[in-house]
Amino acid sequence: MRRVREIILGADDRMTERVQYGTITFACKDNMASFVQVANKHVTLMFNRGQLIQDKARHPHLEGTGPNARFMRFADLKEANAQAAELRDLARRWCIVMMSSK
Repeated sequence: MRRVREIILGADDRMTERVQYGTITFACKDNMASFVQVANKHVTLMFNRGQLIQDKARHPHLEGTGPNARFMRFADLKEANAQAAELRDLARRWCIVMMSSK
């Protein structure tokens, strides 16, 4: 969880975090993602409006096909490190989308 947090916050200086609904939520102007299912041994990150930044070619680990939410799961530190570039790209793109919207 800590590594995922470091990756997101290090991706863009505009990214912030706060505790919301009992979990850590990351935001850049608006909420991007939150940790969910925190009692499990793996880490699950829910992108509340992930459909806004989904690009299967750039983000192959972003799961979900519904109208809004997308998920990334990390089994361990090794997996978080392996997906770091993809997670950084998601965070940067979120800031770009949010800062360009009214």
